[in-house]
Amino acid sequence: MLSQYAGGKKTVEDRLNEFSETVHQRLRPYFEKQGVEYPPDGLILVGLKNEARLEIWGFNEDCSLKLIKIYPVLAGSGQIGPKSAEGDRQVPEGIYKIESLNPNSSFHLSLKIDYPNPFDKAVAEEEGRRNLGGDIFIHGDAVSVGCLAVGDEAAEDLFVLAADTGLERIKVVLAPIDFRESDLSQEQMEELPSWCGILYAQIKNELNHLRGI
Repeated sequence: MLSQYAGGKKTVEDRLNEFSETVHQRLRPYFEKQGVEYPPDGLILVGLKNEARLEIWGFNEDCSLKLIKIYPVLAGSGQIGPKSAEGDRQVPEGIYKIESLNPNSSFHLSLKIDYPNPFDKAVAEEEGRRNLGGDIFIHGDAVSVGCLAVGDEAAEDLFVLAADTGLERIKVVLAPIDFRESDLSQEQMEELPSWCGILYAQIKNELNHLRGI
């Protein structure tokens, strides 16, 4: 796995001082267009592996979820199916949180996903798997192994947006495909672990709340 840590000494506050003004200028018009105040009361980040895009949904307490912006995913790795072990080059699939912000990423800036989450750990225990891997990030640049690379400008936007919103108010949904538009075939499902049926039902339920603009 590519190292996410450049060994620098910048703090999150340093990076916010560096990028916040520019990011606010870029993002505020998108929030205003959808009638969502900035910073929002909550965010849902939707990473779609097959479609190679990252959707940003935001809301205030007095309004429904709105699609704010879509970023292309410039690089990922692996294929459809969840991550199950360190070194399998898979981008995880499931419902996650932002664990921390990394101001000294080798890939400009990055947001750490809390993989493995409780579901990942539970199914791994049932199967006797122990080395699940970790250090999964949404980050800048255009190269990645097991993470989502969205480019430096998008990484700046997400870094500042996450800090302004509050990490505890952000949900991350990582899906193999956009289940709002299509489904996996029976043949594809048969090649995946049996528990993917449960996992994908959870992901579909989350995506069903995110429709329209």
